[in-house]
Amino acid sequence: MSLNYKKFGAGHPLIILHGLFGMLDNWQTLAKQFAESFEVYIVDQRNHGKSPHLDEFSYYVLAQDVYEFMQEHQIESAYILGHSMGGKTAMQLATDYAEKVDKLIVVDIAPKDYPAGHDEIFKAFYAVDLEKLENRKQADAKLAETLDEFGVRQFLLKNLDRTKTGYRWKANLDVIRDNYDNIILNSLGPFQQYDAPTLFIKGGASERYIELDDLPVILDYFPNAKLEIVEDAGHWVHAEKPKELFDLVMGFLNE
Repeated sequence: MSLNYKKFGAGHPLIILHGLFGMLDNWQTLAKQFAESFEVYIVDQRNHGKSPHLDEFSYYVLAQDVYEFMQEHQIESAYILGHSMGGKTAMQLATDYAEKVDKLIVVDIAPKDYPAGHDEIFKAFYAVDLEKLENRKQADAKLAETLDEFGVRQFLLKNLDRTKTGYRWKANLDVIRDNYDNIILNSLGPFQQYDAPTLFIKGGASERYIELDDLPVILDYFPNAKLEIVEDAGHWVHAEKPKELFDLVMGFLNE
């Protein structure tokens, strides 16, 4: 399967993986900055953006997709950066295909189970009647009936795609909803490890995704890991504190 992607720059490869309901464009600004030093690939994971919609959806297949992407583009090994769901894909890739990952960066997610937390987002998505939708303003108004935060709505509205006959969601909502348990649970096996240098980045104002108590389990899977905190950043660290994240990643990759 061929994933949709964009490529910038030259040098050692760096592959960036977005989070749930995201797409490669979420990372394009930072990707262009990283491209001054690296050959950067931003990709749409399956069932997101412009990549194929498929019924199977778990971290095993998401990691396999990235592995096959690397084979397709003759990338022998790369630095891998993943945010949220993309961070779990990156962890799965590193533990399943360690030889393909030179260094690993995981942004605001940990190798653990999470409680369900997207019910309101699914409700908001499905409340929009795409057949009757006339413009994006109407879609935002409908989302606002469930979701108060303007920034969250704008993030989700990036999924709204205008076609010749109307509108559609880029994200494969039915498959994501039906496989949601696969996304919130820890997919790593009890004896899986990745021994190469690993950086976990926590948003200082992001309360539930990485907690300081998670460090022992992080080190169980990633014994050469370190944790850095970006103060005053929420879950979308790359959007809220891009310079701080950029500096942390560059410092880590240049060590």
